[in-house]
Amino acid sequence: MANVLVIDDDIDICALLKRFLKRNNFEVQVAHSGKKGLDAQKNNSFDVVLCDYRLPDMDGLEMIPALKRNNPDSEIIVITGYSDVRLAVKVMKMGAFEYVTKPIHHEEILANVKKAIEKKNSKAESPDKGKTPTKKSPAKNPPKTKYVEGTGVQAQRLRKLISLVAPTDMTVVITGESGTGKEVTATHIHEASKRRDHPMVAVDCGALPKELAGSILFGHLKGSFTGALKDKIGHFEAANGGTLFLDEVGNLSYENQIKLLRVLQERKIQRIGESKSKDIDVRIIAATNEDLKAMVHEGKFREDLYYRLNEFSVELPSLRERKQDIVEIATFFMQEAASEFGKEVNEIDSTVVTAFENYSWPGNIRELKNIMKRATLLTSAQSIDLSSIPVEIQNPVLYEFEEEGGSEILELRKVTERAEKKAILQALHKTGMNKSKTAELLNVDRKTLYNKINSYGIDIS
Repeated sequence: MANVLVIDDDIDICALLKRFLKRNNFEVQVAHSGKKGLDAQKNNSFDVVLCDYRLPDMDGLEMIPALKRNNPDSEIIVITGYSDVRLAVKVMKMGAFEYVTKPIHHEEILANVKKAIEKKNSKAESPDKGKTPTKKSPAKNPPKTKYVEGTGVQAQRLRKLISLVAPTDMTVVITGESGTGKEVTATHIHEASKRRDHPMVAVDCGALPKELAGSILFGHLKGSFTGALKDKIGHFEAANGGTLFLDEVGNLSYENQIKLLRVLQERKIQRIGESKSKDIDVRIIAATNEDLKAMVHEGKFREDLYYRLNEFSVELPSLRERKQDIVEIATFFMQEAASEFGKEVNEIDSTVVTAFENYSWPGNIRELKNIMKRATLLTSAQSIDLSSIPVEIQNPVLYEFEEEGGSEILELRKVTERAEKKAILQALHKTGMNKSKTAELLNVDRKTLYNKINSYGIDIS
């Protein structure tokens, strides 16, 4: 029986989730503050932690690393208000499995908890080969394909890059904002390569505990350190003959960057406690939403490792740059959710399409997937209409105004300032925070842009 920890300062939410999850055969413990949640996790081995983003004593940016330090194997689902979606995307970069937005829907929570446990179990079994996959019941309304690619200009460019690099053994770096589909792209490359019949193993470098990273990546022998109760192969060995996907590679510690460089140079690994090294045949695909070149200049990422990894680069566009593909991607996720929930939902209303096209999608494809999953769950008809999507997406401009100062009548000067600030933020996101390109895109000089950034208090760190 799987164990779940619920951390939320709302006593009613804790009580409801505890009753619901217990009815679905989970062991559940609750805590009403970050400190109490961390204390509970130290004393128990929880498979899944449901954690509110805003707690009285800590927020998600503090909780996720602390929870991961306590137990790297726990899968973490963040509960958040919709206004915190940008922050929720950040905590997923830090190792959270998923986020769900309030108001909470039991079926959505249950589906995510089950998926988190499946992921945890699959990670534990990944070194083993030849296991029979679990069979699932046939879907009522299954997607026609395993992935959705899109037909727009950006999607065509991406397909061309994948077709060029996939048949080679070149090391690939995939860049792009969080939620743009870096792991899906890596999977496409692997499945189109000559290694497709061998494993692809994914490693979240952002969630690697510094003290255990060597063991997780390279394996260890029984007794080689405290807690090494049996021999264990690492992810490199598990991916032998196939592909190793290093997600958020920029988060590797400097020591582990050195170890990775050595493996790439020598094509050999050595388990902790083992005296001999062994040959390894692994293709590396790395992903990051950081500017690795800038990290090299700042001394945070090794230059020799950067050039060793960056034999071929693939830059993924944000969803706001793929307006032509939004309907196709949304439809795919709707079909996927309808299959999961056993519902006959097969259409997206045109008003929803318009709202989607006018929204900025800070969480990119991952956010769209969550929106479509929730909308499919909530709708009682065969079509998803505006009533099933968050009001923040229906009217993002109104939502931004209300967040910043209520619904009072605004002076024209303030309206102009907010419009300017929004345009600068959008341009910064579009150019990957490149200030020279942003100034060019906005048709202003750099000095004017810097003055505006300072005036509006825009964080560009």
